[in-house]
Amino acid sequence: LFFLFYRGLSLPSRFVIRAMSSSSSSPTSPYTTLAVSRPAESITHVELNRPEKRNAMNRAFWSEMVECFNEIAADPDSRVVVVSGAGKIFTAGIDLMDIAGDVLQTDGDDTARTSWNIRNTIVKYQETFSVIEKCPKPVIVAIHGACVGGGVDLVTACDIRLCTQDAWFQVKEVDIGLAADVGTLQRLPKVIGSRSLVNELALTARKMYADEAKSSGLVSRVFADKDAMMAGALEMAGEIAARSPVAIQGTKVNLVYSRDHSVAEGLNYMATWNMSMLQTHDVMKSAQAAMEKKSPKSVTFSKL
Repeated sequence: LFFLFYRGLSLPSRFVIRAMSSSSSSPTSPYTTLAVSRPAESITHVELNRPEKRNAMNRAFWSEMVECFNEIAADPDSRVVVVSGAGKIFTAGIDLMDIAGDVLQTDGDDTARTSWNIRNTIVKYQETFSVIEKCPKPVIVAIHGACVGGGVDLVTACDIRLCTQDAWFQVKEVDIGLAADVGTLQRLPKVIGSRSLVNELALTARKMYADEAKSSGLVSRVFADKDAMMAGALEMAGEIAARSPVAIQGTKVNLVYSRDHSVAEGLNYMATWNMSMLQTHDVMKSAQAAMEKKSPKSVTFSKL
């Protein structure tokens, strides 16, 4: 769960997405650890925003991420999300000094009650990244510099991962005496094809650099620098935002479902899903645009 190496983080809390102008490009967020903005129509940018603390994940971060992504999930003006980190690196991981008390000093009259409370705390922290996966809007994460510990938990919950040439990844939990417990050990094996490589990374805490991350499938693109990566991420987000939100969100939901179920179960779920979703006007609009050789960006889709 925890990360010490670098520490700290900060930003505000609710009504953020709804309060933002769709044309706003500057962060106008009520969060203390996140800067939330709308760089282009239908695109939400969520930036880890404690650069002075290397974007370490303090106590506020864990609840603000849940609040933020629940807002995004319910916001019809948001169709795709880009996540990035402010400052010199993506994130140093968990701010152990700030949140150690949540787990290391848990109350309880006996071992059973203490253990129960610790479990509840871990489940609460797991939701911080599961909420990204549960959000029906596709999430692109743009990683530069270090992505340590909790950062790996975060990025493996995202749908598309991009990084810079100077990025590196580290599953560091074993170095501080614990097994990663908020998503890496469950999601990384589904992301990287080699179980042996996953085991090596998790058991040795060695660093994985950009080229290896690309060849192993952890990221799909590597950019020369952060500016190029952010431009690429926003361009990709624009392509996604231009498509039918019914099609895009349905695709994400079914990709996540199929990852955790058999082919037969996935097909059955898909048939049930599309028996209603195929009745959208978006199908005819998209088909007509294709026949007229028009870009999907020329089609106006209703909000979802």
